[in-house]
Amino acid sequence: MSESNAVIQVRQVTKTYTMGSNKVHALQGVDMEVQPGELLAIMGASGSGKSTLMNIIGGLDYPTSGSYHLDGIEVNKLSKNELADIRNHKIGFVFQGFNLLARTSAIENTELPLLYDRQNRHKNHREAARKSLERVGLGERVDHHPNELSGGQQQRVAIARALVTNPSIVLADEPTGNLDSQTTVEVMQLFQELNDEGVTIILVTHEDEVARYAKRIVELRDGNIIKDITQEPDSAADDLKALIARKAAAEAATTPSETETVDAG
Repeated sequence: MSESNAVIQVRQVTKTYTMGSNKVHALQGVDMEVQPGELLAIMGASGSGKSTLMNIIGGLDYPTSGSYHLDGIEVNKLSKNELADIRNHKIGFVFQGFNLLARTSAIENTELPLLYDRQNRHKNHREAARKSLERVGLGERVDHHPNELSGGQQQRVAIARALVTNPSIVLADEPTGNLDSQTTVEVMQLFQELNDEGVTIILVTHEDEVARYAKRIVELRDGNIIKDITQEPDSAADDLKALIARKAAAEAATTPSETETVDAG
């Protein structure tokens, strides 16, 4: 591998899935580097390859060909156990659906990744989870269950869970997809604050307003990168009105009007 300070280095990565007699080429020779401390948004239509690329970066899948280095380590050559250790130590995951255990408190949900740390780097799991929840502003909600928390609070628990192992990278897949506009702004502001602390953040999103919080946008189409630009990210205040207007319009388009509801009855 050539000399590089990149924390993530993807070289000519392809991914092909076999579906019956058909082959689906999800990625077609992708080249990308991510430097430490970036806040990067990966965009693209459904089927563009963005989720496949995220899965490979997260060590959840292997490329068909090409190479992927994480902190100088060639991930392709790691065993499943070695890959699991890399994920646990270096990468935190945030998902659209929160993926919290319903009958488990916020602090118990947060400490889950620590239970899979084979090196047991954190001796006091409960204290580490508490500090992680305090970091995302939920220090007073540690004993609450998911059904006692708002959507935004649940996503903050998910972010705390991602941060509890002190990863250098956070991967977020549509992290605002289930949130209202105000909460979306709050969560994106939290990601910006974490990025200011030095955490490298890569998020998949289809929302232009969300991507505008990032310092860099990579757009995929048909398994190829078609755009890779840097930008001055928006602040929460700059983009709040536009985000609220767009989400309100989307909700209005999918919610039957009162007249339509009566007629349907």
